[in-house]
Amino acid sequence: MAKVIDEVTNEQLIADFKKMVADAEALLKATASHGGDEMAELRAKVEESIKAAKTRLVDEQAALMARTKEAAKATDVYVHDHPWMAIGVAAGFGLVVGLLSNRH
Repeated sequence: MAKVIDEVTNEQLIADFKKMVADAEALLKATASHGGDEMAELRAKVEESIKAAKTRLVDEQAALMARTKEAAKATDVYVHDHPWMAIGVAAGFGLVVGLLSNRH
């Protein structure tokens, strides 16, 4: 269960990070017309940081996808090895959800 929560948190972090990178790129484009050596140097540093961040983001997405596929494969193997246990867990979960939804 904690692994699923970590993956959801990682997905949200990746989405937030993508938005931040897009905002930073937009800011760079908006300030492109402003001159000065300091601005040019600062833009170069920010562009380099954005490239590194994008690379890291792609790596993190790949790792997240690999963990998700691994979890799905493990679940599939478990369900095939213990079908009645899986049915019992699913029925119990459905019962709890049904009881909780009936209360409202």
